[in-house]
Amino acid sequence: MFLSHANCTGATRDGDGPSLLPGQAMADIRWLSTYEDDGLTRALFVLIPITLGIVPLASAAPARPPITTIANFVVKTDNLDEARRFYSGVLGYDEVFRHRRTISGRAELSVFKVNDHQYIEVAPTLENPADDKLIQIGFETADARKLRDYLAAKGVSVPSRVAKDSDGNYSFVVRDPEGHSIEFVEYLEGSLQSKYRGKGVSGRRISDHMLHVGVHVKSPPEQDKFYKDILGFRFLWQGGPRDDRLDWISYLTPDGDNWIEYMVEHDGPPTPRQLGVWHHVCVGTLDIQTVYKTVRERGYEPPKEPGINARDGRWLLQLYDKSDTRTEVMVRKPVQTPCCSENKDPYIK
Repeated sequence: MFLSHANCTGATRDGDGPSLLPGQAMADIRWLSTYEDDGLTRALFVLIPITLGIVPLASAAPARPPITTIANFVVKTDNLDEARRFYSGVLGYDEVFRHRRTISGRAELSVFKVNDHQYIEVAPTLENPADDKLIQIGFETADARKLRDYLAAKGVSVPSRVAKDSDGNYSFVVRDPEGHSIEFVEYLEGSLQSKYRGKGVSGRRISDHMLHVGVHVKSPPEQDKFYKDILGFRFLWQGGPRDDRLDWISYLTPDGDNWIEYMVEHDGPPTPRQLGVWHHVCVGTLDIQTVYKTVRERGYEPPKEPGINARDGRWLLQLYDKSDTRTEVMVRKPVQTPCCSENKDPYIK
C-alpha cells in the first residue's frame, strides 16, 4: 500500500485538503482519521494514482519449492533379521547405517540404500501382525523451510519451525487427509546421508531407483485436496481390475518422475495382508526376467512369475518381506495400451 503524507516531496496544500502530486490527472483519495488523547485530529490519506497504474501491494503468498523424488519408505517388522535377509539378501540393498526417528520412538531403524537420494527403512517395532506396517513416506524437497511456510499458508498443520533432524537434514512431517505420515526432507552437506554419498551403492541391487509408493485411500477427492491441489502432484493414470470403478489412481511428484499411487478402498476395511499389498514400494527395471532369475537364485521364490498387467499394460513382479509388505518390480513403459485412461507419463520413451 502506498502512503502519502502532506509534507511528502512534491505535495502541496490548498487549505485543509491535500492536492494531487504534480503530473497526476486523477487520484482516488481515501481519508482515514485517527484521534489522539489530546483531542487533536491528524489526517492520513491513502493515495492510489490511477493513471500511473499503481495499486496497493498485497503480501505475496509463499511459493512452493520443488518436490522431486521419493526419499524414503519406512515400515515396521517384528523380525529385523528376516527383514535384512529380504531387503539386503534378496533385493541387494546394503544396510548403510542405523538411525532414530521421532515418529518411530526409541527404536533404531535399519536403513537400506537404494541410491544416494532414496532409502528403505525398517523399524523392529511391529507388536501385532495385524497392525499397519507403514510408518511414513518421505519426499525430497529443495527447501524444507520454505515448503513449511507454503503449507502453513495453505492451512496445513505444520511444525512451528523446521530445525535440523538427527541426521543433519532439514525435515518435517505432516499428515495427509487420511492420516498417513508424510515427510519432506532437504538433504544437506554434512548430514548422515551426505557422508555415505557414493558409498553402499551395491552392485547386487535388483534396481537402482524407486518408481512409486502406494497408500491405502478411502476418499480420493479428499486426498486430492492435499496432493494435487496444494502440493501440485500431476495426474498420471487411473484404472482398476474392473471397468466400473477406479482402484488405482497415480499422481506424479510436482517436479520429478516418481509418483504416489492411491490404492482405493471399496469393499470395507482391508485385511492385514491386503494392507501390506496396498502400502508398498515399487522399484524400476528394464529387464524383469533377469530380476526374477536373480531373486530365485538368492533363495526367494516369488508367489507368481513376472507378467503383464492386463489393465495398465506393464510388466510386473511382486515380492514380499516376512511381514507381508510388498515390493513391486516394474518396467515403467507399458507394452500394451492401458485401460481406463490415457497414461500421461512424460518420462517414458
